[in-house]
Amino acid sequence: MSSRSPDEFRPGVSPYDRGPGRGEEPEDPQELLRRARRLTADGHPAAGGAWERAATALRRAGGSLTPGDHADALDATALACRGRARQAAAPLFSRAAELHERAGQHGKALVSRARALLGAPEPGATVCAGLGELGERAAALHTAGRATAAETATVLLLHCRARADLLDTGPDPVAEAAALRAELARLIAFVAPHRAAPAVLGVLAEARTLLGRVTAPDDPAAALVQLRAAMADHHAGDRRWPAAESVLLLAGVLRATGARQEAAALLRAALDTTAPRGCRADRARLCLALARTLAGIPGRPAGDEEASLLGEAVRHADSVAGDGRLSVLARLALGIARAERGRWRQASAVLREALSGLAEAGDGDEEARVRAGAWLAFCALGLGEPGRAAREFACVAAEVRRWDDLRHGAALSELTARALGAAGSPEKAARAHERAADLWRSADDHTAAARSLRGRARQVRKVWGAAAAEVVEAEARREAGRGRPGDAREPDGARAWLHGLPEPYGPPGRYQVDVYGEVGGTGTGPRGPRRREEQSVTRVQGCV
Repeated sequence: MSSRSPDEFRPGVSPYDRGPGRGEEPEDPQELLRRARRLTADGHPAAGGAWERAATALRRAGGSLTPGDHADALDATALACRGRARQAAAPLFSRAAELHERAGQHGKALVSRARALLGAPEPGATVCAGLGELGERAAALHTAGRATAAETATVLLLHCRARADLLDTGPDPVAEAAALRAELARLIAFVAPHRAAPAVLGVLAEARTLLGRVTAPDDPAAALVQLRAAMADHHAGDRRWPAAESVLLLAGVLRATGARQEAAALLRAALDTTAPRGCRADRARLCLALARTLAGIPGRPAGDEEASLLGEAVRHADSVAGDGRLSVLARLALGIARAERGRWRQASAVLREALSGLAEAGDGDEEARVRAGAWLAFCALGLGEPGRAAREFACVAAEVRRWDDLRHGAALSELTARALGAAGSPEKAARAHERAADLWRSADDHTAAARSLRGRARQVRKVWGAAAAEVVEAEARREAGRGRPGDAREPDGARAWLHGLPEPYGPPGRYQVDVYGEVGGTGTGPRGPRRREEQSVTRVQGCV
């Protein structure tokens, strides 16, 4: 069979570098072919680029790829499809499956078909059922000696991954998670005896990573055991490139259990061993996770390291075509970090870029818009522009008043009132304080409502005099009397309220993982239950 054009291996810009020895790459077609086969056998992310160069060299020499090599090349290319190019992966996998069948590689064909199914935009029950059927066929082939343990385990693992993505949509997620953990334990028991093969080590590591993910919400200690074992398998197979998801998950569980120092050390080591031109999305996520970890270490003085990490995250996220959400998250975090350090103009510029990115992408995530707008208002206060701050706070306050959790609207209305007071608009400030008090009262926080009413009284005194202010103060005293000992007291300044705003694109479902590697959550936000496609920033693709 003749080789197709090398352009077939270019569905989008590859996020990976070309691997070690790029400057000394051989020109001999057969040597390039051997290199591509070796990288494919190792599961290396540079395999796609290696096949492209081998195909080009063979075509120039009048040669061609065999159907089996062609199939491996398409598989490697599809695995590297991220961001905007991801939609090209499923057709490439389907074509690879046909070529594998033609070459008599039936186990590989089933793997490619499973990957094509899992590459659907949002795999549902039908796709999951299809993967289950492929798993049964793979097991039968393995029994007949026509599929390797690695190929069989890969198909079974892809089915488990699809089930994990659907856990939070079922009627009893906890029971379904327990059933999936049992299935993953059986898969690990099946493949572990074959761990001498490098390909098997990769599947074993990813199976343990997935088991750690679906274990973390229910038993963090057991999840740590599985995730540490996954890391050991990655290292034993000298496969650092697919280990980012395991690192992020392990660091996320360590953060959740209070071991932030260990989480920081783990993330630093991962960044040190990840090539700067490696998988850009993974490196961006590692930078975001490390900055998040450092910011939460008790007693650690605020420094510039977090801002530096976030700046690097922005650069890597911007290079991942089609992953605008990752760029927005990185810019939001960088803008907030700069605002925390009083770099008001720099912070404002980055936050405006985040808002522009949301608008250009047509992204409807309200939490991202609100968070960016609220911190822009905070920056305006820092720049001595209370009037602009009041307008920014008022815009986001109007947006969040529709949310189920009324406390966010109340807090932002109160910040609007304070900015209006600082801008010399006491009448408008009094109305904003009244609106905040009504929201606090509706949220059953009478102590906060009394605080807003006292603020209103101060503004009323300036406009309508002492008698009118005394009426409002009397109302504030009555409201305070309705408060309970456990009612929230005023937070430490405006930034505490802003930090309390819900994070963008989250929280994830109970068994879903977010961009920082954190698992677990209620699956609901301030607007109520989230759709499944909103629950995580990045659906885990994996490298198997």
